[in-house]
Amino acid sequence: MTDAHHDPELSPHTGWTRADWLATADGLLAAVRPHATPGNSLIHLPGPPSRSGRHSDGLEGYARTFLLAAFRTGGANLEDPRAPKLLAPYAEGLAAGTDPGHAHAWPRPLDIPQARVEAASVALGLHETRTLLWDRLPSEVRERTVDWLSEMADVWVPENNWVWFRATVAAFLRSVGAPYHADDIAYAIDETEGWYAGHGWYTDGAQQRGQFRNFDYYNAWAMHLYPLWYTRISGADAEPGLAERYRARLRTFLADAEHLVAADGGPLFQGRSLTYRFAAAAPFWAGAVFDASPLPPGRTRRIASGMLRHFLDRGATAEDGVLSLGWHHRFERVRQLYSGPASPYWASKGMAGLLLPADHPVWTATEEEAPVERGDFTRALPVPGWLAAGTRADGVVRVANHGTDHTPPHQPGRDDPFYARVAYSTHTGPELGATPPPAGGRDVHQRDGDAREGVAYDGQVTPLDADGVPAHRSPFQRIALTDEFAVSRHRPHWPDAERDSSLEWPRGPWLLTASAVRGPWEVRLARVGHPAGDHRLLVGGHALADDTPPAASADGVVRRADGLTSAVLPLHPGGGDVTVHRAEGANAFGRHSATPAYRGEGPLHAVAVFLGRTQADAGLPPGPSVTFPDAETALVRWPDGGETTVPLGE
Repeated sequence: MTDAHHDPELSPHTGWTRADWLATADGLLAAVRPHATPGNSLIHLPGPPSRSGRHSDGLEGYARTFLLAAFRTGGANLEDPRAPKLLAPYAEGLAAGTDPGHAHAWPRPLDIPQARVEAASVALGLHETRTLLWDRLPSEVRERTVDWLSEMADVWVPENNWVWFRATVAAFLRSVGAPYHADDIAYAIDETEGWYAGHGWYTDGAQQRGQFRNFDYYNAWAMHLYPLWYTRISGADAEPGLAERYRARLRTFLADAEHLVAADGGPLFQGRSLTYRFAAAAPFWAGAVFDASPLPPGRTRRIASGMLRHFLDRGATAEDGVLSLGWHHRFERVRQLYSGPASPYWASKGMAGLLLPADHPVWTATEEEAPVERGDFTRALPVPGWLAAGTRADGVVRVANHGTDHTPPHQPGRDDPFYARVAYSTHTGPELGATPPPAGGRDVHQRDGDAREGVAYDGQVTPLDADGVPAHRSPFQRIALTDEFAVSRHRPHWPDAERDSSLEWPRGPWLLTASAVRGPWEVRLARVGHPAGDHRLLVGGHALADDTPPAASADGVVRRADGLTSAVLPLHPGGGDVTVHRAEGANAFGRHSATPAYRGEGPLHAVAVFLGRTQADAGLPPGPSVTFPDAETALVRWPDGGETTVPLGE
């Protein structure tokens, strides 16, 4: 990708214009063409297969890149002379894929669950390119396409964002005068109401209706996008008032979401399916497409262009222009069991802004600063239970997590590293062990393959067993959340594969954990319940990763060559020790990673956790201190003279 259209006046932060986005889309589409099968119905990209198998992965390659082609050629681009050429292989692939007699026919939605996901991308793409593609298809191809899509009617889907795949297909079938299953639409709308948690946030499914624990980017690239696109496909057939309901929720969500993006464009590294990368820009573009954004148009483009550049500039397409499985570059440990080589192309959702014309304000307004560029902030996000802190000096956004664990609340579960850490950030990610083999039916609650092997020390507040192994945290209970502090409690436990039920796992004493944040500092407080026993407590800082091993000082301060620094400073009690744990090949941000971690004894602990940039040989900036006015209160004093009182009672 080049900066051939660089415009520093229109885009003083990223330099990018709509022409750069078009060129990027064209490059991404061209890069996958050599991997298509004869007839262009399947696209087999390099990488390990998903659990659905290579055939299904090939359909995923077609459907997800077709979605990109649809955004590139639909909407305001219908008259672009390049559009027919870009869509031609997808028209050919549609004819071959829906032909049961073709050597490279698509898997059927009735047979392969993953095909049900991809059917929605096919339907959405067909809607956006209706005049260029669907209306020009031979009648027999349209009939076969309807037959293939019709297998979605009342087909089983998981009780989460998948319900919208059925509804999206049903809406498209209705729009072309084909039979459709109306209950699929009604069910999706009704279930979505049970997953709406307020303040613009959805939980992605729930074990029980109204149970809000699954918060991640599916809020952005599924739960907001598909309901609104359903109304777009449906037009006058959409239920009265539905579009405005969904638009109002998106407006509210974006007011939170803009605070979760770093100055360098990096989104928060949290939740599953992170290999979709700049799909995180999807809700910002949807806000512009549906006139449902509280953000000025220049800020929308600044955030979206920043995200796209963040990944392109860091190697996401380094392998012959193809998006690899990973984060910045190929890193296969970020994948879930359902991830195949073409899964990253759900990043196509982050290109939806191309539907907007060149004279739309989102393309013509001068870029405006993101929140973290305007100044330091702390912001409580009450629904996911996050306390976010951004710092202008380094552009980093950090989140203290006291509400999201992706685990049913009724029994212990294995910690999912994408959800269960105490802290996440835009510049660091959790250490990821290898995915273990399926558990063979044992009650260990593997979610999407995210129970990981090995021991990780980052982002922890947890007791250690006699062998020094950290306990798991999930599920935990939120106690309090304000713009200054967050508090949660959990019953630590150690998973035991030899026990049939997680209710039988060994447990430690109840643990109350609190986070107070300001600037680059987080003070983590822990009160160990009775009986405290002889467990030592671990408090792990942020795992810092780079292509070369980060340096570490004698007192456990870890620093990268670019100045990004991670540290933990014991504040109470006076004892304890700090060590640095190193790993290789375990972190999405670089091959070599290092995590500072504190260990100490006693019923009450306070540790200052630092993540920010420092100057070489300058050491850490002045840190916070803590006192305890009484047994259930902590008083944190910050370097700027401010104070935060944190309750530590139940």
